[in-house]
Amino acid sequence: MTSNQSDQLSRLISTSNGIIDQTRTSFGDLNVTQLNWKPGADQWSVAQCLDHLLTANAAYFPIFESVLNGTRKTTFWESLPVLPRVWGALLVKSLDPKTTRKMTAPKIFNPSSSNIDDAIVHRFLDQQSHVISYLRAIADMDLAKIIISSPVTNKITYSLMDACRIIVVHERRHLLQANRVLELVGFPKSDSAVGRSSIAAG
Repeated sequence: MTSNQSDQLSRLISTSNGIIDQTRTSFGDLNVTQLNWKPGADQWSVAQCLDHLLTANAAYFPIFESVLNGTRKTTFWESLPVLPRVWGALLVKSLDPKTTRKMTAPKIFNPSSSNIDDAIVHRFLDQQSHVISYLRAIADMDLAKIIISSPVTNKITYSLMDACRIIVVHERRHLLQANRVLELVGFPKSDSAVGRSSIAAG
């Protein structure tokens, strides 16, 4: 791994650790009603944002495992030049919280449409610890040269370095979305103050 990649990965790990603290502060004291409150029929609740991230992140875990245990095999699409760099940059940019254009989540990552239990916050925090563990485990690899396929379709490819960026920027995007839900008129209030986070600045 180059020093530039190492610096980038260190920042991603730092941001991921910050996401744990920010999630606990913002959502840790919410009850089931608050977690499942939706501003509209076609808009997500806090719980759905977390559920979506749990599903999306979990799809990368088998990829990390195959890279770490040496069983990953390069596909035809992964062997094509240029495309991985283009796709990686495009996805990182499109998922950035600063990007205001609304995106539709892939169907395989759609959150549950029914009420979600209040353990969703704990499950996300637990998974986030696993995400950080994977980021640390691959720290000695040349992540820019390892090309993987998107969990959504094998025709979209990008480097493992970009995959790490995608995971973290995707989390920031939807946790910011979840935080905005807390600020909306009609959000059910509780006796305890609900914390706010600075995820967008991570």
